[in-house]
Amino acid sequence: MKLPPPGLSSLQAAIKNKYGITADLKEGAGGIFVVHIDGNLVYDNQVTYRFPENEEIFAEIDKVKP
Repeated sequence: MKLPPPGLSSLQAAIKNKYGITADLKEGAGGIFVVHIDGNLVYDNQVTYRFPENEEIFAEIDKVKP
């Protein structure tokens, strides 16, 4: 079993703790990290060249959360 990178698993845990949502992790290649919410791309590390801070992803979730 392959484990996700540490930053990814901590982000997944943070989303679960804050929102009660279990993030769906899909393995990629070449260090690509993207976040989709309801099918919409909200973060792409190929644009920012870094891993997102939790608060950046929380802000995107808050925009679409009822």
